[in-house]
Amino acid sequence: MKKSALQEARNSYIPKLPKALQGSVTIKEGEPTQSVDNQAEIKKLFPNTYGMPVVEFIPSTEENHYSFNVGVILSGGQAPGGHNVITGLFDTIKKMNPENRLFGFILGPSGLVEHNYIEITSEFIDEYRNTGGFDMIGSGRTKLEKEDQFEKGLEIIRKLNIKAIVIIGGDDSNTNACVLAEYYAAKKYGVQVIGCPKTIDGDLKNSQIETSFGFDTATKTYSELIGNIERDCNSARKYWHFIKLMGRSASHIALECALQCQPNVCIVSEEVKAKKMTLNQIVDYLCEVIAARAAEGNNFGVILIPEGLIEFIPSIGSLIEELNDLLASHGADYKDLDKDAQREYILKHLSAESASTFETLPDGVARQLSLDRDPHGNVQVSLIETEKLLSDMCEARLAKWKSQGKYVGKFAALHHFFGYEGRCAAPSNFDADYCYALGASAAHLIANGKTGYMAIVQDTTKPSSDWKAGGVPITMMMNMERRNGEMKPVIRKALVELEGNPFKEFAKHREEWAKNTCFVYPGPIQYWGPTEVCDTTTKTLALEQTK
Repeated sequence: MKKSALQEARNSYIPKLPKALQGSVTIKEGEPTQSVDNQAEIKKLFPNTYGMPVVEFIPSTEENHYSFNVGVILSGGQAPGGHNVITGLFDTIKKMNPENRLFGFILGPSGLVEHNYIEITSEFIDEYRNTGGFDMIGSGRTKLEKEDQFEKGLEIIRKLNIKAIVIIGGDDSNTNACVLAEYYAAKKYGVQVIGCPKTIDGDLKNSQIETSFGFDTATKTYSELIGNIERDCNSARKYWHFIKLMGRSASHIALECALQCQPNVCIVSEEVKAKKMTLNQIVDYLCEVIAARAAEGNNFGVILIPEGLIEFIPSIGSLIEELNDLLASHGADYKDLDKDAQREYILKHLSAESASTFETLPDGVARQLSLDRDPHGNVQVSLIETEKLLSDMCEARLAKWKSQGKYVGKFAALHHFFGYEGRCAAPSNFDADYCYALGASAAHLIANGKTGYMAIVQDTTKPSSDWKAGGVPITMMMNMERRNGEMKPVIRKALVELEGNPFKEFAKHREEWAKNTCFVYPGPIQYWGPTEVCDTTTKTLALEQTK
């Protein structure tokens, strides 16, 4: 396949490793850990992988010569840098022993269960260095949670003489990794399981994980697109652009893009929930901004909307929780009914408050909320056209205000959803380095006999040579949450902190951005150019690490 000049240049980029991972490595162990909540329940469910210490890698004078084979799985949605996790893993195990072998399981966790794999060789992997996408081995959303899956996977693990499985995924995928690690440890099979933190949504982070890989590249890609739209908006001066951004469970992407681009409005889902705002209150706020700008002769603007906003509106969030339980326990009773009969069935089984909320929703939104969930039991919010819903409601509200004699100017809306545009971009220098270091860390966790750990890299606002690398027990991040009508152990998602520096910085400027045209056009800042542009972290990470 012919490569573009960009692909050739990115292929030759050499990821920078932390000093601790550049030579031989040993580990420094910390104190025993416990889960973030529900300690008794989590310990009971994970007796063999609970309470382990956080570990840090430090340089060693002894040679690291270990013999083992490794299997690797890409799980869940794509994120820039996944290929570099695999290249970092590959290079490190080959450095330990050229005879070590790496096997990639095809199309996600199902590849392990179905014994669908390839051996990753030097010639093969060299085509994927510093590239976006997950096409090296593909990804999938099969959940590893049943004993027969674990046993079926063990068959191919034994056949290929694999010592450890590395699962590259988000919070749900790493929860599955922890379950698999616990099962193999309980059975004393001698098979290790290591996770790597992936998600462009940015909601897989905590005291140990500073950022998930892919967030840096994706937000820079979206910011370039938003900046382009802002410039067009400021040129045509006649449209309001409603832009929905990835982020089902948290608003990190929308907030980062707002800090990069300075739109007129950015809705932060966590603030909506904290203030117990209704859908009508959100629309009123948007219309006030639109009318105020119209009064200044500016009938244009840009509004950023997180993908998962609808779930954070308290009345709708409560409705969704009831619908989740209803679908989990009675979904088979009505799935073959026609649309009208389904609606009546749902209304009959909801509480009075939730039924009232359900009745007020537009038909399309109500329908989407009552459809089947994704494999992890989540509402498929990306299918809900929240940006169109809000603009339609704004149009109706503005028309009402106009009929009452209020000046609202001219309102014309355009709609965008930026999702897939950022998931497979070529990784930024930060993500290329970060992911390569995660892969190397995973290899060293395996070499040191660890299982049920997630590879981590810290101090990421410093130059990459000064980053710290190590591993954290996955159980340390877990709590109990309701999923599909049952309480289950899961990694706690990180939401936007309203008392955190990134949100405070945004809140300090948003009135000015709402009133004036303060657009910033960041451009394509993922790849090369001045170091102060291309080797910077996200504004979110820089602000979070500000002391």
